[in-house]
Amino acid sequence: MPSALKIAYYGDDFTGATDTLATAARAGLRTLLFLGLPGAAQLERAGPLDCLGIAGAARAMTPAEMQAELEPVGRLFAQLGAPVMHYKTCSTFDSAPHIGSIGTAIRVLQPHTRNAFVPIVGGQPNLRRYCVFGNLFASAGPAMHRIDRHPTMRRHPVTPMHEADLRLHFAQQGLQLASLDYPDYQQSESALDQQLSALISQQPDAVLLDIAQAEDLAIVGRLIWQSACRQPLLAAGPSSVVQALAAHWQRQAPQTLLAHATIAPAQGPVLVLAGSLSPMTARQIKAASSYEQLLLDAPRLAQDMAYRAQMAKKIARQLQQGRNMLACTSSEGQIAPADAPADARALALACGELLAQVLKLAPIKRLGVAGGDTSSHAVQALDAWGLSYQAQLAPGVALCRLHSDDLALDGLEIMLKGGQMGGEMLFEELLSGIC
Repeated sequence: MPSALKIAYYGDDFTGATDTLATAARAGLRTLLFLGLPGAAQLERAGPLDCLGIAGAARAMTPAEMQAELEPVGRLFAQLGAPVMHYKTCSTFDSAPHIGSIGTAIRVLQPHTRNAFVPIVGGQPNLRRYCVFGNLFASAGPAMHRIDRHPTMRRHPVTPMHEADLRLHFAQQGLQLASLDYPDYQQSESALDQQLSALISQQPDAVLLDIAQAEDLAIVGRLIWQSACRQPLLAAGPSSVVQALAAHWQRQAPQTLLAHATIAPAQGPVLVLAGSLSPMTARQIKAASSYEQLLLDAPRLAQDMAYRAQMAKKIARQLQQGRNMLACTSSEGQIAPADAPADARALALACGELLAQVLKLAPIKRLGVAGGDTSSHAVQALDAWGLSYQAQLAPGVALCRLHSDDLALDGLEIMLKGGQMGGEMLFEELLSGIC
């Protein structure tokens, strides 16, 4: 990989990884997202890149599984020589000591860099996520909530957020954090640099950087990039890590950014697979009047191979007849919180198997998948090796092109979205396009 590579990132789920793909591409960076650890031949096919991503599923893994997943990623990224190694997290930082631990990810990846500065970027304003004095806030519709009072995230079925202070949240995962608060950014650059150096000298595991407004991004980007140019570093956080770097580079050398691309109407029927049970996905399903809807029994889908095959054939028949299909887990199939980690993964894996079966029976040109874990396992079930950015459907929701050696899959347009992302008409816009 040429020395032009600036950022190598691992997305802890596929939807988040595609958001970072879109962020980097729209900032003018040559970017490709691999769907697994790339080999030499795939790196050669990708050509020169400024930003290289790997889409993973670490947020649904135990610490031991994360160790096995991330150790080879760290070795590859170190070999590629990117100044910034980015562990891409969800913008809500939902994680726990036993599942999707960001603390575990940092402990595995940081030894593959030599920099004592491990920045954690704490907000993403374009998604209405803000970190002030170390506390995380996120929107739900028009309202803003502290993350531990957020109507969805405080009751997430796998990793509910019960602590808004990210320093305390990460302490539960074995990390001791120092922090820079957003008023500190009003200092001169030299004074801010001295403050950061003093924090790093105390040898924290990482430094949490407030993001209270979009203007903070370039300031944070400068802190990260100037340190990375001295020694490669590991940064953690949502796509705002790339946003911060891009904002700094734009200040240093303004360039034309990628304009919002239009999205043409779908050619042929569209399939949406919704494994998410979030309130926003529920509203999107309700508004999707152009689709035939099929309610899936979630526990049965997760446990019964014959039922999965039956549903796959039923969906494929409708697509073959030219009907748009929206297959979703029914509200009656919601997962009991006590069983959530195991059952949620089983359901996500089953959704991936279902999708692979459908596409073999009824190849299509445009696909949508809702749900972070569902998206991760769904794409992993396909015979594909990469994604490139095409256009943005909504903040945090990209339409991508699938790269595969299977000609029936190569070029498939695919939308991957987290449960909370997109407006109510998102599934309709996936079908009709956006001018």
